[in-house]
Amino acid sequence: MKFLIIIPAHNEEQNISFCLSSLENQTYKDFHLVVVDDGSSDSTLEIVQDFKENSKIGSKMSVVSLLKSRHEPGAKVVRTFNKGLETQDLKEFDIICKFDADIIFPENYLEEINRIYQNNPKAGMVSGIVKIANAGFDETKVYDFEDAEQHWKFENISSKNHVRGPIKSYRIECFQAMNGLRPVLGWDNIDVMLSAMYGWEVLTLKDLWVKHLRPTAFQYQKQKAEKLGEYFYNIGLNCPLAIISSAKSSFKNRSFSEFITTMKTFMNQNHPRDLSSDEIKFIRSHRWNQMLKRKKS
Repeated sequence: MKFLIIIPAHNEEQNISFCLSSLENQTYKDFHLVVVDDGSSDSTLEIVQDFKENSKIGSKMSVVSLLKSRHEPGAKVVRTFNKGLETQDLKEFDIICKFDADIIFPENYLEEINRIYQNNPKAGMVSGIVKIANAGFDETKVYDFEDAEQHWKFENISSKNHVRGPIKSYRIECFQAMNGLRPVLGWDNIDVMLSAMYGWEVLTLKDLWVKHLRPTAFQYQKQKAEKLGEYFYNIGLNCPLAIISSAKSSFKNRSFSEFITTMKTFMNQNHPRDLSSDEIKFIRSHRWNQMLKRKKS
């Protein structure tokens, strides 16, 4: 199976060389790599271009340079990804990957992902899991994946069953059935739910892990409550579902003010959702079913 790997990148000069080198070292070689630089103000673009010129996978690479776009958590990365997607003929590929520029992959990563797709024709989305450093990042062991327990821990912001945003992969038929990625905050949960809607399985390999050099959304933590209301709206929740979801998050964080802020933001949303009426209906039913299952268990 042939992989199309697209990496959106913005000001990643400290990380992207590690990411690219880890892809260069993959045991599975049937892929094309597109790096989309989204108006970086540092040397990201120069590093990528130099890598392409000197790497043994240079012939498998394309580089796209964009003007700087405005800051939009969630939406921006998908729009950047889509710019890379537009440069390729999707008929040539079986698997589409959206990888982040601050990820280091073990050398067997693509091989293991490919094995699942080959062996399970219903696999629509597949990934490993994401880990972050326990302490400082040791560059002398950058490609060493034998020291998991001592130096790396699971990035516990979602279930180990969730295919995380930094390491998305899709079977082409699944990707096209869901009409690609939606450029909104919450895109990386919408895709999982739409995969289920169209009858595809979402699988994670718990013993296959990647190194995440920059923990997810660390720069957005103070805006969490405001963004959560927007997220609940974007993924199609109605008011009762938003109230329950907001209450769960607020209770977990022991913050009533978070609940008020989240619901206020949710109620203030009035833009058209980037989902069809059938998709919204499925997502709401899916969320209710998930809640009922958790209650029974």
